[in-house]
Amino acid sequence: MPQLTCQNLTLGYEGKPVLSDLSFSVDAGDYLCIVGENGSGKTTLMKTLLRLKAPLAGQILMGDGLKPNDIGYLPQQTAAQKDFPASVREIVLSGCLNRRGFRPYYSKKEKRLAESHMQKLGIAALAKRCYRELSGGQQQRVLLARALCAAGRILLLDEPAAGLDPAATADLYTLLQTLNAEGVTVIMISHDIAAATRYASHILHIGSAIFFGTAAEYANHISGESGGV
Repeated sequence: MPQLTCQNLTLGYEGKPVLSDLSFSVDAGDYLCIVGENGSGKTTLMKTLLRLKAPLAGQILMGDGLKPNDIGYLPQQTAAQKDFPASVREIVLSGCLNRRGFRPYYSKKEKRLAESHMQKLGIAALAKRCYRELSGGQQQRVLLARALCAAGRILLLDEPAAGLDPAATADLYTLLQTLNAEGVTVIMISHDIAAATRYASHILHIGSAIFFGTAAEYANHISGESGGV
């Protein structure tokens, strides 16, 4: 049973569509890369999946017992966020805010969860470090740990490799592969077609034409397009 099913979505702003008649589904354990030209609606789709925006038409169905708070989100970082003056532990723990509810403190269980994710992502030794003192790759690991604290079933990522050097980018992709192999469903916006076809199980290409299928099918699709030029 799919975790997410999008049926005949039309997305846009102020009633003006940017993307129409979009249908696809995501099963548990999938690694879906969303690719396409600038302005094609990738970030709008991400916001719609997060229920931050309502679709102009169509619907998003959740299955497999999935709830909105089962979805963690790693947005693109702004310059201000990269300079945030908080410790690594504080930022990772903030992923438990929804779990905490109206309590003025984090429970022992929430603290253990944060510690567990910091260990998993190799940043436990950085727990007391100030976030803004970290490298770009280390910051992304912190934000991934935070997103996993928020929800461990699906991760939505908006260009997570943007601004990273090649070594940090390769490290990030390896980390996402590991999380996916452990059962976390990954949905990621990416401009890196080569990496998308290498790491993802499925590709959604949006723009003037829409493609949804396996990474192997997409590689054949773009190879066929190139051969026809």
